[in-house]
Amino acid sequence: MNAELLVLIGGLALLDTLSPSTLGVTVYLLLTDKWKLKQRLFIYLLTVAGFYFTVGVLLMLGLDYLFDTFSGIIQNRIVSWTVFIIGAILFIVSFYIPAKKNSELPAPKSRSILSMVALGITTSIIEVGTAFPYFAAIGIMTTSSLSWVEWSAILVGYNFIMVLPPLILFILYLMIGKKMQKPLEKIRLKIAEHSGSALSWIVCIVGIILIFNSLDYL
Repeated sequence: MNAELLVLIGGLALLDTLSPSTLGVTVYLLLTDKWKLKQRLFIYLLTVAGFYFTVGVLLMLGLDYLFDTFSGIIQNRIVSWTVFIIGAILFIVSFYIPAKKNSELPAPKSRSILSMVALGITTSIIEVGTAFPYFAAIGIMTTSSLSWVEWSAILVGYNFIMVLPPLILFILYLMIGKKMQKPLEKIRLKIAEHSGSALSWIVCIVGIILIFNSLDYL
């Protein structure tokens, strides 16, 4: 494991923090529902991180098997051109993803702990299909000949970075209380207005990664 790999995957993890759902749920709880706030918020974030970690482990094991079976396939010119075209399509499509004006943020339907677990699983399932940086990071780790200890540690770190913005907001809320009301309202509005913009940036960057990774074999 080298520093360049960690920097690259760390950058992808930071990109994944743009996902609006986890931050949106956190802002909703801080603004509207203080009942057992700390417990319920941590349960929600642990559910999200645990879900993504489980998906990551399954993908690492599955992708590792596929790469061992079909080693060198990416060096095939047809495959490389296919990856290049997919990257180019993602790059172009990213400019046409509309911003979602006044979209509703996900919110818990009840106050129970189980409802927070259900919300965490639901939002994760909805967003895992667009978690392109996560998939790119897993692909990079798979081709880097990492041991299971190394890639497991990286997955833990990646998922911690993913939920770090909500944790920072919560810590600030505990420190300064009511002074966070207006900033939280602004964040809520920004998330609701620009969730499409965040997705467009993610799609654009993943498209660029695919293009550059395929150039050597065209």
